[in-house]
Amino acid sequence: MTLTKLAGAASIAVATALPAAAELVHKTSPHSVEVTIDRLEAAVTGAGATVFARVDHAKGAASVGSDLRPTQMLMFGNPKLGTPAMLADQAAGLDLPLRVVAYADGEGVVHVVYHAPSSMAATHAIPKDAEVLKKMTGALDKLTNAAIAE
Repeated sequence: MTLTKLAGAASIAVATALPAAAELVHKTSPHSVEVTIDRLEAAVTGAGATVFARVDHAKGAASVGSDLRPTQMLMFGNPKLGTPAMLADQAAGLDLPLRVVAYADGEGVVHVVYHAPSSMAATHAIPKDAEVLKKMTGALDKLTNAAIAE
């Protein structure tokens, strides 16, 4: 493959990936991954939502002999928010409950990342201006801000 074709293919790959990346919300945390997820879990339960799972991806990697920087995911939800989304389109259940991942990069900076609820409008038959998406957006922002607060 020529250099021009490789560059063209790379440009297409980047352009294709950008819309998906734009649907992610990124924040940084001054805390370790474990403390960040602990704080998020406390905020979630304090808000009356349910934690369904906490996954330690680094521990899973270690179980198969691989080394992964600290990475944990918290899956949580509240039927008061999720049910209206699923009433609009039951396939929204693929994106619910909500998930937030925290990971440490190569420099030790802890990142908190989640899908913007607005992305469900593009994926599912949920109107872009649906109140449920606004509520999910606000809830995720508030909960993750509590997790990363000084």
